[in-house]
Amino acid sequence: MAYEIGEIRLSQQIFYYLLEHHELREEDEQRLYRAFTDEEQVQNLVKSQAEEALSSVERYGDVIYLIPKEENVFLGFSKAELKKRLCKSTGTDKDYYLSQFIILTLLVEFYDGQGSSSKSREYIRIGELQNCISDRLKEGVEHNSEEDEDRNGIAFQNMLEAYEALRSDEKGTRQKTTKEGFLHTILQFLEEQGLIDYVDEDEMVKTTKKLDNLMDWNVLNQNNYQRIRKVLGE
Repeated sequence: MAYEIGEIRLSQQIFYYLLEHHELREEDEQRLYRAFTDEEQVQNLVKSQAEEALSSVERYGDVIYLIPKEENVFLGFSKAELKKRLCKSTGTDKDYYLSQFIILTLLVEFYDGQGSSSKSREYIRIGELQNCISDRLKEGVEHNSEEDEDRNGIAFQNMLEAYEALRSDEKGTRQKTTKEGFLHTILQFLEEQGLIDYVDEDEMVKTTKKLDNLMDWNVLNQNNYQRIRKVLGE
């Protein structure tokens, strides 16, 4: 299939914009947005460039997103990078997997609806989230034997041990060695990625439209939804 030089240049401009901003909205850049949505040749070229960069370009609602694939550590994060960002300096794999479980628990608390949108609530208090994390870890240990954990690859006992090893932060120091500080670091990271609004002074978390779109259109397709429910033992 032959492409015009103008189409190639437009596709490169769109892809570079997505690399810089991670998303493309019509109100921010109407020319590029219209070129992607209205010109099939340009859209195909953009998606082809994304594929070569271990990513995908998807339009959810009125926003076009650049989504790194799991193995993409250039546009995304490697396990080592996430461990450094989210865990204490002496953090182990137990701490890393606990951080991922906390993120997963947060998502399930927000997105458990079965209607036109999977979102089931507008906000969650930090105290309630802490209780949910503790309860789900204990339930996981109670309902999964060592054989179950080996088979499913979900080490609830290890994560519970890592969580209980964190001190309670009575002085509000936000250190990663405390339950409150560990959770605070994770929520700050999610806010930096544009996924949540973390209202620290009100001890409240809300989701952004970006996360709502990604959950409804991408993460919670039926296959992924069942995987998430299985992880949490539901």
